[in-house]
Amino acid sequence: MNDLSIAPAPVKAGGAFFVETVTWVQHWTESLFSFRTTRDPALRFSSGQFVMVGLTKEDGKPLVRAYSIASPAWHEELEFYSIKVADGPLTSRLQKIKVGDEVLVGRKPTGTLVLDGLKPGKRLYMLGTGTGLAPWLSLARDPEVYERFDQVIVTHTVRNVADLNYRELLSGALAEDEILGELIAPKLRYYPTVTREPFQTQGRITDLIASGQLFRDLGNPPFDKAVDRVMLCGGPSVLTDLKQQLLDLGYEEGSISSPGDFVLERAFVET
Repeated sequence: MNDLSIAPAPVKAGGAFFVETVTWVQHWTESLFSFRTTRDPALRFSSGQFVMVGLTKEDGKPLVRAYSIASPAWHEELEFYSIKVADGPLTSRLQKIKVGDEVLVGRKPTGTLVLDGLKPGKRLYMLGTGTGLAPWLSLARDPEVYERFDQVIVTHTVRNVADLNYRELLSGALAEDEILGELIAPKLRYYPTVTREPFQTQGRITDLIASGQLFRDLGNPPFDKAVDRVMLCGGPSVLTDLKQQLLDLGYEEGSISSPGDFVLERAFVET
């Protein structure tokens, strides 16, 4: 369960899930962890999409939540980034998984955080908070993103410095990757911000956009709907504020059927 997850819902057992094996677990903090699983060759998805992930209950029924896939579409394994909730129906158990354990992965990826929902542009901003970083981890490792945009900016806003998970990957390791580094290094910019502790960049991403600090720090002009495309993923309140900022600038929300200037993951928004 990441902090964007929809409510858990037991579903009928059967052909709706692949049974995958855990291959790696990383506990970042007391409240955040990541894990990888095997990937059935039959699973096809676009970088940025999500699937239902979970465990089988004692009565044999699945208990699942929506998780953005943090690994790119080309990767042979599946990666997920999650919060831990001590009394959560799913994560109270999921946080205890170990290498070799089995998890359920839905057969039908979906979601709006895909490149085909956006019009062509020059710069791509991926604005994420908390575990809303997950789809950016997928997209930032997808060569197609760099083929479509001249600059790719990943922002990650968290409460505490320790929550800046994947910082090393985004701030340097990807640019040095022996396969993708040559493509990524000239284009990827990583912009971490912290709201509750001293840090080089402090504040909510909405405030950093409104004040212009985000753009000054990056050396970029303010948002321009003619060239800048934006993806949004995070908690409901910040998504609402970010969306309004873009609408005020004349941005139009896009979808796969009607590409626009920005997209957000509506499945995670409380309406």
